[in-house]
Amino acid sequence: MKKKNFNIIISGIGGQGLITITKILAKAALIDGFDVKTSELHGLSQRGGSVETAIRFGSKVDSPLIRQGGADLIISLELQEALRACYYASKDSKTMFLINDFVKSIPGTKKPDKSQVLKQLKGFSNKIALVPATNICKKELNKEVLAGIYLISLAVLKGLIPLKAFSVLKAAKKIVPDKYLELNLQTFQLAQSYTLSI
Repeated sequence: MKKKNFNIIISGIGGQGLITITKILAKAALIDGFDVKTSELHGLSQRGGSVETAIRFGSKVDSPLIRQGGADLIISLELQEALRACYYASKDSKTMFLINDFVKSIPGTKKPDKSQVLKQLKGFSNKIALVPATNICKKELNKEVLAGIYLISLAVLKGLIPLKAFSVLKAAKKIVPDKYLELNLQTFQLAQSYTLSI
């Protein structure tokens, strides 16, 4: 299938499972017959450090790197990390932000004002969705770390990523360890009932 390449940036902090959700999306894209390239742009191994990955898929992908302003979708698992990803956003490219309504406190700094962060993001995109994924996963499944799975499930189910939901589930079954698989599948089901407002 001949399609324009689709470019995704996933940003967050160490310990949120960014590498796992990147692998799931990449495997799903392969299942759907796309050429796929991924890259870990910045990764600090310790928990709490900034982590950023890129996924590109389409009929032919030459490089895993996404140009400035070239992202179709930015998924951020932490509000402040969404600001770091603005380099890849552009109103011309119609970049969509899907952001976890979660802030990791940085010692010695003031907690960011959510309205100010969103105001800055609006300089880069007209399409911003703030989703309380961490709170939902904590309340319903007692596992905050599932927020990333929740967001990619939501993105696929609501048509923000041109991949089949079946392919994402199939990919999850191949990537996620057996002992965590049922929880991940429950997270996917949970995302079906969320009403996304952009």
